[in-house]
Amino acid sequence: MPTPAPVPSRDRLIDHLVRTRIAGVVATPRANSLDHYRKLAHGDRLHWLGVELGDRWRDEQDVLAVMAERCGVSDDPELRTGPDTIDPELTVAALERMAVSLRKAAETRRRVLLATGHPGGLLEVHRTTAAALRAAGCEIVAVPGGLRTEEGTVHQIAGVAVYERGATLWHTHSPGPMAAVLDALARAGRPLPDLVVADHGWAGCAAQRGIDAVGYADCNDPALFLAEAEGLLRVAVPLDDHVVDPRAYEPMTAYLLGAAGLSGA
Repeated sequence: MPTPAPVPSRDRLIDHLVRTRIAGVVATPRANSLDHYRKLAHGDRLHWLGVELGDRWRDEQDVLAVMAERCGVSDDPELRTGPDTIDPELTVAALERMAVSLRKAAETRRRVLLATGHPGGLLEVHRTTAAALRAAGCEIVAVPGGLRTEEGTVHQIAGVAVYERGATLWHTHSPGPMAAVLDALARAGRPLPDLVVADHGWAGCAAQRGIDAVGYADCNDPALFLAEAEGLLRVAVPLDDHVVDPRAYEPMTAYLLGAAGLSGA
């Protein structure tokens, strides 16, 4: 078992997030973010991440305003070049809100499902969270075996649901894998999760189905922030969801679990 990362102070975590570009000036191009906001507003469901947005966000300037408020991107629609930005203060504040949900889950020993559509970046974040919740007495929901969805299958690695195609873990925005898991649980007569900790379409689908959900999202993935703004998703944590070295997320995860009272679990 790896030695847990020490819990950083809030100021040290903010410095770390900026230095590793998890927040601050991030690798995501501003043009890419604006393109995704436009496609979401024009009804491209790939960018809805399983959230049924209807006609409520048809103005991309309204989407930009929410992203400026909740993620920290510039609210200037004329700024179209260069890297995008995520406010590290907003990242840490969202981690603290997520910690409240994790603490409540541990205190009441809830059933928790963890999942990631970004295994190259966030798998270890979710795995460490799953281990801490299990140690605190939570039931980590087991994904039914043999689940096929779209062109791949759903697997579970160290308590974290992932999407696989061709013996490779895939990056996916699709809500399909989460829908497959929830439908399979219902068919088997098994209880649904009390809490989902996820990202991308995994989080969006769970929230849309009325399950308490918290998740991580990049500045070019606005749907989860819109869902949070509408009260559908409990927390959306803004961050670059795939930095070059995934070990850079370790201090962030330690801070999250420390704030949730789970670092010693």
